[in-house]
Amino acid sequence: MGIDRARFRGFVWPKNTDYLYFLDVRISMVFLSCNWLSRPSLLLGSVFFAVPAFAQIDPSGLPLTDMSKNHSDPAMAQLTSVSQLADVPPTGWAFEALRSLVERYGCIVGYPDRTYRGDRALTRWEFAAGLNACLNSIERSLQAGVSIAQRDLDTLKRLAQEFQAELGALGARVDNLENRAAFLEDHSFSTTTKLLGEAIFVVANAFQGASEGSNTVFQDRARLRFVSSFTGKDQLNVRLDAGNARRFNLGDGTPEATQSFNLVPSLDNNVNIGWLAYYFPICDRISAYIGAVNGVTYDFIPTLNPYLDSGTGGGKALTVFASANPIYQIGGGAGGGFNYQLSDRWIASLGYLAGNHADPNPGSGLFNGQYAAIAEIAWLDSRSGFGITYVHAYQNRGDLFDIGSSFGIVGTRQANNPFGTPLISDSFGASGFFTITPNLAINGFLGYTNSRNLQGPGNADIWYYTLHGYNLHFLLKDNNI
Repeated sequence: MGIDRARFRGFVWPKNTDYLYFLDVRISMVFLSCNWLSRPSLLLGSVFFAVPAFAQIDPSGLPLTDMSKNHSDPAMAQLTSVSQLADVPPTGWAFEALRSLVERYGCIVGYPDRTYRGDRALTRWEFAAGLNACLNSIERSLQAGVSIAQRDLDTLKRLAQEFQAELGALGARVDNLENRAAFLEDHSFSTTTKLLGEAIFVVANAFQGASEGSNTVFQDRARLRFVSSFTGKDQLNVRLDAGNARRFNLGDGTPEATQSFNLVPSLDNNVNIGWLAYYFPICDRISAYIGAVNGVTYDFIPTLNPYLDSGTGGGKALTVFASANPIYQIGGGAGGGFNYQLSDRWIASLGYLAGNHADPNPGSGLFNGQYAAIAEIAWLDSRSGFGITYVHAYQNRGDLFDIGSSFGIVGTRQANNPFGTPLISDSFGASGFFTITPNLAINGFLGYTNSRNLQGPGNADIWYYTLHGYNLHFLLKDNNI
């Protein structure tokens, strides 16, 4: 309605003022207990900032907390008449005009001790703050369709002209505060952490082909995974594992029947760091992965088996062999990798992981010990995917398909260690899936490894393959296979 006004959010910035500090913490936690939790979270959010002490009234109508030394007063009620505020001289046309507006529209609140703050006269800055509060209040009333008398609008216009300089300065200071707050938000440390959990209880037995050590057992494995972000685009994963799920003895020591819940750092329910990894973007199309504890290639490389692969979790396929092409089980430990998004559907991946990364002795370390180097190119969309993978590896202490440990987790005993000596290998694999209908999908993989004996003559050719077809709505509810 022609009112010349400046923006104001309830702050007055007097000189030589003290600072008030606020710490706001909000916590919400959801914890579910089931086989695989994909959404439980612990959200911690905190904001820390400083603003000058309020030296006037709050235009939003919320009572201000007395932060002075005499802050032991009881809860304070709001006052809505300027004449009740002892430190405002009730003289002059401006005071009378503002008092009239306040008493008609209730746009200023004060303290029960009848002061703005302190025992002093109302300055032009403080008066401008009160005027700005009335401008805001009447503007909201106009937007809501409330009728305002023309004489009141004329009075506001005259007051706004009289205090134009002070109102403009207030608006500039609020803009400056907003800019500083935006900078802090853009450069603040994110304190968001999600908590994901998994607990598996197993009753199992081996009935055929097993030797001693195949009695009926009740076993468990529990995991707690903390997922944090510092920028909103990166991800730090820290997982705690505990379990006691020993594998059955199948006679020749073959790991063919290894279940996903058999993969535990300790067999005595001791709590260990089971996984430590960090993901972060380098640019729009390139992302990086750093694995420090128990890193595996399928931490960052697509396995092209979305319906059965849950990594080392227990949420999908029961056996490790069914979860993904065994080529992804070659090597592991600590290292890093990159994904390059060539287009919306094409992605190229490179990675290197070392199994003896923490050992400084000869024949060990990040580059002189057991390692696996992997490269893959894959095509993916919402219904299908296909990829070709190559792995070059050296094993000097364990088996071929060992994810960086000292024993194999898939394949026969002979395929894992054909010579009983250190070996070097080159592996080639192809994997893919296709969703035929919303209820029916197929998946398969093919792989070939050539292993060479480093302490004598001999090569070994190792083949592995499978084809799965499954109904996605088969057992009791959707997405059960």
